[in-house]
Amino acid sequence: MSDLILSLEGTPQGGQLALALAVLAAFLHAVFGAIQKGRHDPWLSRGAIDASYGLMAAPVALFVVPWPEPHMWAIFVGMWAIHAGYKLLQAMAYTRGAYTVVYPVVRGTSPVFTVFGAWLIFGEVFAPLQWVGLAVLVAGILGLAVYNLRHVTVARDTLVAALWLALGTGFFVALYTTYDAWGIRATADPFTFLAWFFFLDALLMPPIAVWRYRRMEDAPPLVPLAVRGVLGGVVALFSFGSIMLATRLDSVGEAAVLRETSPVFAALIGWLVLGDPMGPRRWALMILIALGAIIVEFGR
Repeated sequence: MSDLILSLEGTPQGGQLALALAVLAAFLHAVFGAIQKGRHDPWLSRGAIDASYGLMAAPVALFVVPWPEPHMWAIFVGMWAIHAGYKLLQAMAYTRGAYTVVYPVVRGTSPVFTVFGAWLIFGEVFAPLQWVGLAVLVAGILGLAVYNLRHVTVARDTLVAALWLALGTGFFVALYTTYDAWGIRATADPFTFLAWFFFLDALLMPPIAVWRYRRMEDAPPLVPLAVRGVLGGVVALFSFGSIMLATRLDSVGEAAVLRETSPVFAALIGWLVLGDPMGPRRWALMILIALGAIIVEFGR
C-alpha cells in the first residue's frame, strides 16, 4: 500500500484519489461527531475513543510498519503538543456549549486558517474562484451555526465562552492539519507516520477520562462507554488516515476544505437515520456548503 501511495504522489491519479479520500474523511468525520456527541461526558467519550485507537495502533507501530527515522521524533513531539491543545479546547467547548452550535463554528473557521497555513508552509496558492468557493462554504457552515444558535435552549449562559473556545479549536484544527501534512511528507513511509501518530496521540485523554470518571457521583456504565470508544476509534483511524493521505497526495488546502463538508453529511445522517427535521433553511445551507466545496475543487 505504501508503494502505491508513493507512486501516485503528484500525479493526476493521485489528485483524484486525494479528492475521494477527502470526501470519505468528511463523511467519517460526521459519523465520528455523531458518536462523540452522545449522552456521555465529552471528556469520557474522547478518552474511550483515544484509548481504543491507541490500542489498535500499538502493534502496527511497534511490529508492522518501518520505525520512524531519527528526525521524526521531534516532529512527533510537536504533533502531540498541538493535538493536546486541540483536544483540551474541544472538550472545554463541548462542555460549555451545545454541540450543534460549537461544531459548525469549529468546522467553519478551520478551513480559512488552513488555507493560509498551506500558503505559508507549502506555498500553495488558491485561484480567485477558489477563494469564492471557500467564502461560500464558510458562509454556509457559519450560517448553520447561527441557525442552530437561534434554536438552542440549553447552556445559553456559557455560550459566549463556548464560542470563543470553538474559535480557538478551529485554529488548532488548522494548525494540526498543516503540521501533520508536513509531518507525513517528512517520512519515507506515510503509514509509519499514521501508526505512530495514533499510538502516541492516545497517551493524553485516557488518563484524564479515568481521573474524571473516578470523581463522578453518578458515573455511567462502562460497557456502553467502551462500545462507543471502540466504534469511535475505528472511525477515527479511517477518517484521520484518509485526510492525511490526501494531504500527502495533493493540495493541503483543498483537502482541508473538502473535509469541512462534514456538516452536510452530519445533517443527512441526522435526517435519514435519526429522524431530525430538515426545513428549507437547513437544506439551503447544506446546498451552500456543498456548492462552495465544488467551486473550490473545480476553480483551479
